[in-house]
Amino acid sequence: MNSTAKIIWQSVGVTLVAVLLVGAVVWGLMMRPMDVPCKSLEYIIEDRAERMYLTEGELTRVLETEGVYPVGKALNRGSLHKIESVIRRHPMVRTAECYLTPWQVMKVRLTQRVPLLRVQTPGDTYFVDTDRRIMPVREAVKDQVLVAKGAVGVQMASGPLVEFAQWLENDNYWKPRVHHVYVQNPRMVYVYLKGDGLQVSGERILLGSMHGFESKLAKCRTFFENGQEALKDKQYKEYDLRFNGQVVAR
Repeated sequence: MNSTAKIIWQSVGVTLVAVLLVGAVVWGLMMRPMDVPCKSLEYIIEDRAERMYLTEGELTRVLETEGVYPVGKALNRGSLHKIESVIRRHPMVRTAECYLTPWQVMKVRLTQRVPLLRVQTPGDTYFVDTDRRIMPVREAVKDQVLVAKGAVGVQMASGPLVEFAQWLENDNYWKPRVHHVYVQNPRMVYVYLKGDGLQVSGERILLGSMHGFESKLAKCRTFFENGQEALKDKQYKEYDLRFNGQVVAR
């Protein structure tokens, strides 16, 4: 190796070492605990205009109970992550983010869980939310959602039934007509219809299983819309959709 090449390689080596040293210093500064004192705490509940399932006081009590209430304490990244974890475990919280402002105010930005389905079984009552997670019943939850009764297991509730509830929310024909769902067993699912006002009528639709409920109800809608005169003459109580492409009225 000639002297010129040696000088070049030495320069490259020195530059590389310098870059590594600078990177190590920057990394150390980034990973260094902040240890910044927290002067106050502020909650930002982004969807409070749509629903309010929890209060700021309740959140504060949770932090105090877990021993992570931040006001008056020095905070670092680890403590912020721990506070986030505690808040995310709250049964009404969907998302949570904690950060400290330059004015030493710790802000907690969160959203609440949104129910889609209410399940009522002989042994339990609960909601299933938009993330298909089980959500407890609370007095503060006033959302009008589809109710499923009977032999409803958690797997069915968080699967085909919440899928049906989501579909129903976006269907302008069936949403105002469906009162509740009754599950005798996974192969015998009934949809009860509304009568006058909000009360259940004497009519019900037998879906059979939940498989293909969209096409089954589309066929039933066609039957209702095209057979109005026939429906007036006879008092049908049940519409059986278990047979492929057919509506059997009884």
